[in-house]
Amino acid sequence: MDLLVDGGRHALALLFGGDGEVWAILRLSLQVSASATLISLLIGIPAGAALALSRFPGRGLVVSAVNTGMGLPPVVVGLFVTLLLWRSGPLGGWEILYTPAAIVIAQAVIASPIVTGITLAAVGQVPRDFRLQLLALGASRPQMVWMVLREARLPMLAAVMAGFGGIISEIGASMMVGGNIKGQTRTLTTAMVLETGKGNFDVAIALSLLLLLLIFLVNWALTAIQQRHIR
Repeated sequence: MDLLVDGGRHALALLFGGDGEVWAILRLSLQVSASATLISLLIGIPAGAALALSRFPGRGLVVSAVNTGMGLPPVVVGLFVTLLLWRSGPLGGWEILYTPAAIVIAQAVIASPIVTGITLAAVGQVPRDFRLQLLALGASRPQMVWMVLREARLPMLAAVMAGFGGIISEIGASMMVGGNIKGQTRTLTTAMVLETGKGNFDVAIALSLLLLLLIFLVNWALTAIQQRHIR
């Protein structure tokens, strides 16, 4: 208990004292996860909308694959992304393994099925009659899709929350493709594991508080937007 109290006290000193390394790790984590979330939205929203609004042979299999991907283990993603980016791998010529770009790719792979699945569910809740009415009124299919997405925009905010929350807190993929290199690819989660292993519990607690605060602020902002539109 004393260790926890002392660690918490030292953690606050690190946080409010402006420790350069701690805040550098925070900035990198935010940049990487925000970029990966944006990529996952660009992939997942169109894919989820297309699955929700179309019918084709094998659709059930594709939807099942998306739902399976929503629970994809990060370490599995890290393994396959590492194999792809390895020097002798298909994308080895990019030479981005053990860089922030590799972490962005891995995290985007993790978040994309989550965004796709939630978008699929949100768009699927829009009544079919609403879509048919839009088409009957002369709307083109792209216009109809845009209106349906606008109608489902509030539930789809959950996709942003889930996507960002799922990758900012993961560690397996980030450790495998990033290498946890100091000053280059060390994120909040990988740094926490390293500092805990070294017995630096004060730094680990500081990083965990930063992670929790970051997740809370992002979700608070998105929830405020969602609730304001509901009112």
